Amino acid sequence: MITEIKHPLIQHKLTVMRKKETSTKDFREILEEIAMLMVYEVTRDFELKEVEIETPITRCKSKVLVDENIIIVPILRAGLGMTSGLLKMFPKASVGHIGLYRDPKTLQPVEYYCKMPSDIDKRTMIVVDPMLATGGSSSAALTLLKQKGAKKIILMCLVAAPKGVEVVERDHPDIPVYVASVDEKLNDHAYIVPGLGDAGDRIFGTF
Repeated sequence: MITEIKHPLIQHKLTVMRKKETSTKDFREILEEIAMLMVYEVTRDFELKEVEIETPITRCKSKVLVDENIIIVPILRAGLGMTSGLLKMFPKASVGHIGLYRDPKTLQPVEYYCKMPSDIDKRTMIVVDPMLATGGSSSAALTLLKQKGAKKIILMCLVAAPKGVEVVERDHPDIPVYVASVDEKLNDHAYIVPGLGDAGDRIFGTF
């Protein structure tokens, strides 16, 4: 269920993000741009319906999305960096939030916050987090959403490690996953290699 989006423009921008000298401002702006570009692939199979409209010239039939009722769900805090890009494509979307942090000793996810719209069972949810490292936080977030009644979920990440992909595919084989790159591995501190460092720190300048 994983799709690695290898569009040249996305790969070019990702390379700029990986560079250690890239500023917080540029990192944040490029992440938003890549999120917008990735949405084109994420929504490729969204259903369309035909409606009748009036152009300045004549009436005609044209296509619109059947379901614009999207919920964007950033996994705090780094997921916030992708949210603005998606909102530019889906300005009417709701935004839910899931707060998880990785215990530095056990490396297991710990939930500290969750706020969602009440009708998630009727809506498409796009969960966003730049890094899919161990897969623990993403898997826990997806499990939590299912427990709350979510029926249609998509996971969108920037960079993934093979371990993270393996965990999500094992725990949630029904959920499509979109990434810009599957990197080489995790290091001893569970950071993606080569990766791009701590995405949250680079987005918010908290070095």
